[in-house]
Amino acid sequence: MNDSVVIIPTYNEKENIEKIIRAVFSLEKSFDLLIIDDGSPDGTALIVKHLQNEFPERLFILERAGKLGLGTAYIAGFKWALEREYAYIFEMDADFSHNPKDLLRLYNACAIEGADVAIGSRYISGVNVVNWPISRVLMSYFASIYVRMITGMRIKDTTAGFKCYSRKVLESIELDKIRFKGYAFQIEMKFTAYIQGFQLKEVPIIFINRVEGISKMNGGIFEEALFGVIYLKWNSLFKKTAKKQ
Repeated sequence: MNDSVVIIPTYNEKENIEKIIRAVFSLEKSFDLLIIDDGSPDGTALIVKHLQNEFPERLFILERAGKLGLGTAYIAGFKWALEREYAYIFEMDADFSHNPKDLLRLYNACAIEGADVAIGSRYISGVNVVNWPISRVLMSYFASIYVRMITGMRIKDTTAGFKCYSRKVLESIELDKIRFKGYAFQIEMKFTAYIQGFQLKEVPIIFINRVEGISKMNGGIFEEALFGVIYLKWNSLFKKTAKKQ
């Protein structure tokens, strides 16, 4: 078994899923892959199962009955990974908005440079987003500024979804108590690690909007983040947390 697993949630990603799997498995470092499919009607899970014949020791799938939310998919994946003793657990999208080659840089940030959480950051060196409409770029950029102001986190890309966690971080978080399921999930996980004293390191990446398939983003998840950040900060004022060794 490898020391690292990449978790990719999917819903209707038949155009991308085989290509992203092969791209990860072609890297010079060996990663395992866990696909968490929320009942995709387009046959995404069937493609993964077919590829398991080719990669029986490296490719895994969890199938869920329907769209239960990004956060719950990752929580299920984290638990799965912790049960199997992986040292480094990654979050990544299926649509190539995250370059699989950057997995190596995130891994190095944790395994070699000593970070507890490595974040693929779109904003640590300017605004590195390709093919997004300017309205969405501005919304995302200023959302990160808003989150920094409320939470006090010293992170440029607070809403990033491309990350590597060292095992001890996920072991220290009460995963069943993570509140949010959508956009705010990414903020809550970072903030929880931050207030427990873990080291968060940003690694500059270029984020490229999907070319194939349909985006799952909607206005409701931004609303969740807007009010969710206030909840997180308020709740943290009355909750003492300590980093587990």
